[in-house]
Amino acid sequence: MQSNKLRLAIRATAAAAVLGVAGQAGAVSFTAGDYDMAIYGYARLNASYDIDSEQALSTRSGSYAGLAGNDNAADGHFGADAVQSRIGVKTTTPEGVNITVEGDFRGGTLRLRHAFGEYNGVLMGQTWSNYTSFVGNTSTLDFDSLPGLAGFQGRVAQARYTTGPLSVSLEEFTANLVANGVVNGNPALVSQGTKKSMPALTARLQDSAGGLSYSAAVLAQQIGYDTGTADDSAMGFATFGALKMAITDMVTIQGTVSYTNGANSYLYRSGDNFGAASAYVDANGNVETVSGFGGSVGTGISLGGGRSINIGYGMVEVDWDDAQADGLLVGGESETNSAIMANYQWTPVKNVMMGVEFQNLSRENVDGTDGDANRILFATQYNF
Repeated sequence: MQSNKLRLAIRATAAAAVLGVAGQAGAVSFTAGDYDMAIYGYARLNASYDIDSEQALSTRSGSYAGLAGNDNAADGHFGADAVQSRIGVKTTTPEGVNITVEGDFRGGTLRLRHAFGEYNGVLMGQTWSNYTSFVGNTSTLDFDSLPGLAGFQGRVAQARYTTGPLSVSLEEFTANLVANGVVNGNPALVSQGTKKSMPALTARLQDSAGGLSYSAAVLAQQIGYDTGTADDSAMGFATFGALKMAITDMVTIQGTVSYTNGANSYLYRSGDNFGAASAYVDANGNVETVSGFGGSVGTGISLGGGRSINIGYGMVEVDWDDAQADGLLVGGESETNSAIMANYQWTPVKNVMMGVEFQNLSRENVDGTDGDANRILFATQYNF
């Protein structure tokens, strides 16, 4: 039987993942008239050293773009930025309506992350996709983290209803449709304009019992195109499961598994970096779906004194066989992305985190071209 303290720790871990380790516990709270207010966020420095080819995105996260065939790339690249830093405001009205607005600086300017209101289980606005769970995530310093995590791992405009452990939503969906085309006079795979005829429909079940936390979700969407002279569409589906288990008061194991068909935008960190193409248009103008699968596994080990070690592995694979058989030029598309991330994190005083992480990123394309890169990340975060 796990202790109440351990249960609270597991729930706190999931909450910290949702907030990017900002932690609502550190929020600056006050009352303005009859409104309860809280300002929260953090300042964060991220730094990276790419031992092999340069793979850093903003926030110094590792990118899969250009990773395949990187044998002759220049080695040794350092960089640092503070654009992951964020600020948010929460308020509760006298009527019990909760409102949140939050932004960060990824991309170099203020970027909207969350903007939503919630009352009696009804949420309207932009926040984490309902087709997302942090239950099975392993804590990493890399802001974009491991491939194969559960669901979209991003924020979208939506209407959501939650009752107990069940939540359903209608969401702005994301999908990429590709077809053979011509670029600069040469045959190439190009993006086919996607027609959005309806929102994505999602349902998620998430709960915990003792030392076990779990989540499962499904998503359905319609993907198609309409040029005015030709059109077609197909249904896409996705599902995931996620688990986190406390082995002892000091050790947890967690993992995720995902499958998509016609919804690879929701297969986390597939494609060049995030979502692979969900479908393609064949020579007859028909929309054909592309499937994929992935997963992650990891462990978190508390060393006491605010110190921890976290080790995780994630992998995604996209099945381009049918597209290739239909003559699509998919040789340069990513077939498999994987990563190992291992870090040491230290909290010397309350609301301050320091850490160092080693990464190995690997990619293999449909044509067999592959590559990998080793990286070291450093981070310091000050929560408020």
